[in-house]
Amino acid sequence: MYKRILVPLDGSPSPETVFPHILPLAKAFDTEIILLQVLLEPVKEFSVPTSPLSPPKEIRKTQTRIKNYLKKTCAKLEKEGLRASYLIRQGGIAESILEVAETMQADLIAMSTHGHSRTRLFLLGSVTYRVVRHSSLPVLVIRSEALDGQTVKPQSDSSNEM
Repeated sequence: MYKRILVPLDGSPSPETVFPHILPLAKAFDTEIILLQVLLEPVKEFSVPTSPLSPPKEIRKTQTRIKNYLKKTCAKLEKEGLRASYLIRQGGIAESILEVAETMQADLIAMSTHGHSRTRLFLLGSVTYRVVRHSSLPVLVIRSEALDGQTVKPQSDSSNEM
């Protein structure tokens, strides 16, 4: 059923909250897990002119750090007996996720949500929302565990009490 699951990561612990939910699927169906991290492309007006053959030192450091993080994450998954690979892309985040999902022939996209406020969602948009809205694939969205302390409890309506 699921041959490939795409898991977008950003280097923070939040996106890794999807692993407990997809590991049983991956084990049951011998699924390959594809980790993806997208580097934002700087806006041309604000970017420093560089040669693609020799990116600035800071960009190389960031790329090395991301590559090491993804390698470690793949190694952890492989210790669990799973097949894992990783990709690093540059561009718009939602667009890159959708493009990689299509190119790699993923069967499922599994991602977490950071649970931004409605105002921030309206102003900036949500990567998760855009992926869900535009994906032709099923998208598994897991609420970040970091949000558990921020849950708003519904207030009881005293007029409906028995």
